[in-house]
Amino acid sequence: MTSFKASTMATDLTARFLDALSQSDGPILSTDVFPSKPSTEIKSALDRLKSREMVIYEAIDKEEAILTEEAEGVAANGSPEAKVFEAVQTALQGLKITDLPKAVGKENASIGQGKALKAGWIIKDKDLLRAKAKLITDTTREQLQTIQNTRTFPDPKVLSDLKKRKLVKMQKVISYKFSKGPKFAKELFKEETDLTADMLASGTWSTAKFKPYNFKSMGAPAMSGALHPLNKVRHEFRQIFFEMGFEEMPTNRYVETGFWNFDALFVPQQHPARDQQDTFFISDPPYADTPRADPQETQHLPNRSLSESTANKASTLDYTQYWNNVKEVHQNGKYGSIGYRYPYSEHESLKLVLRTHTTAISTYMLHKLAANPRPTRYFSIDRVFRNESVDATHLAEFHQVEGVIADYGLTLGGLIGFMEVFFAKMGIHKLRFKPAYNPYTEPSMEIFGFHEGLDKWVEIGNSGMFRPEMLEPMGLPKDMRVYGWGLSLERPTMIKYAVKNIRELLGHKVDLNFVESNPAVRLEKD
Repeated sequence: MTSFKASTMATDLTARFLDALSQSDGPILSTDVFPSKPSTEIKSALDRLKSREMVIYEAIDKEEAILTEEAEGVAANGSPEAKVFEAVQTALQGLKITDLPKAVGKENASIGQGKALKAGWIIKDKDLLRAKAKLITDTTREQLQTIQNTRTFPDPKVLSDLKKRKLVKMQKVISYKFSKGPKFAKELFKEETDLTADMLASGTWSTAKFKPYNFKSMGAPAMSGALHPLNKVRHEFRQIFFEMGFEEMPTNRYVETGFWNFDALFVPQQHPARDQQDTFFISDPPYADTPRADPQETQHLPNRSLSESTANKASTLDYTQYWNNVKEVHQNGKYGSIGYRYPYSEHESLKLVLRTHTTAISTYMLHKLAANPRPTRYFSIDRVFRNESVDATHLAEFHQVEGVIADYGLTLGGLIGFMEVFFAKMGIHKLRFKPAYNPYTEPSMEIFGFHEGLDKWVEIGNSGMFRPEMLEPMGLPKDMRVYGWGLSLERPTMIKYAVKNIRELLGHKVDLNFVESNPAVRLEKD
């Protein structure tokens, strides 16, 4: 019913458009001919005529000033300040301030008194208001009447002031300028859309007018799912890692113990990162058991990926010994290190936390590697959690990209060289390295890349070589070295998609249209 009604309206309007054009040689504004018709109906009729080349038109967008309900009352009856002046002028002996709301109304009194005083129309005399001017011009009323008639005002400052007083609001208005097209005619002939069997049989096809096909019309967009920008960039990172011979680590453990998240990485128990203002602690249950092997059905990736002959050579991991080694290296020192020399708290070590970095997973995997030490490359990309204040560049949860290489004879120069190759695959060719401190790597380096778009150096990652105090308690050979580096997934995604506020990328404020329409990404391409 609605579709039929709209079609009938459009047909009615097309005839009126053609009639108006037949009486004019120049362009016509739709607002002159149809001032009260909705723009959607006007456009529908014009599109119908344009498809037959009977008219040509262009849309004109402009903002018009519209009076609010309050302003219409002012235009009709005068402004609050004028009403206050009239009331005070009528009271020959002066008007008590307390009587003003009764005379003009509470709202008019509260607004008009101050403006009348400011304009110098009235003065205060103790508790009385007295008229100072003999005649006044109600400028506000005149301004509103001008806007009511013309939908605009020549002085933009006046418009701005009236908007602040909520007397005027701006409204976008679409109008159309149309004129005769190459095939203009006074009547709209029916165009056939299909060649039917009846037309062929009767011969009417030879005199019928057929509607031309519009080969430029856009098809209806197909509704489908869409990958989030973070997932697109994550896919690119995974491809880079796989190309370079890396194996993906399992990252399904969002909750870790303080042992795996901190102690096993040689992070002291007094480190600020372990405070409540930086880490989310689990309240129920608050503690876990001491480290132990996974149940057989949940064995992690490296054990499953070993060939049968290699698996037979692998030794059994002693988790109790590992626990004691970590405790000893913290408390008294071991493996050539003097340690931190503080009383090690098992209670602190077994607290459950939301993992603050995926390095906890790297540590767990390197400990499993100790059962059969060999050159290995691992990577992970998953979510981590920090108790941080949320702003345009920080969230309480984000994604960390991490890589680990274990081999014999690795050096710092090799790490720098590998970083240059790795980031070149992301399209970043200018790198700088700055010495840094991490509890579990020595030496440690911050990685900076030159951002061509921003024309400056930006920090893009952190890296280093894992300390012996972290590796040797696991049972790894003394001559085995391990590179480790990491960066966030959000930063390169924000740069690629020109997102300035991280809350527009992750969280409840994400625009689904942005997710559906964003392009594919290639990290090495601009």
